[in-house]
Amino acid sequence: MTTIPASSALSAASGRAAALPAILAALMLGIVVLYGAGFAGADVLHNAAHDTRHALGYPCH
Repeated sequence: MTTIPASSALSAASGRAAALPAILAALMLGIVVLYGAGFAGADVLHNAAHDTRHALGYPCH
C-alpha cells in the first residue's frame, strides 16, 4: 500500500479550491446564456447572430 505525502494531498486540495471560483463562474455564465437565449425572441437571436457574423467578417447574405 502506498501512502501520499501530506504536502501532496494539501497541494491537490488547494488546487481544487483554487479552481472552484472559475468553475462556479463558468456555471453561472452558462445558466445566464441558456436562460437569456431561452426567453429571447427569435428576432433578437437572429439580430445577435447576424451582427456577430458581420463582426467576424463572415458574409451572411
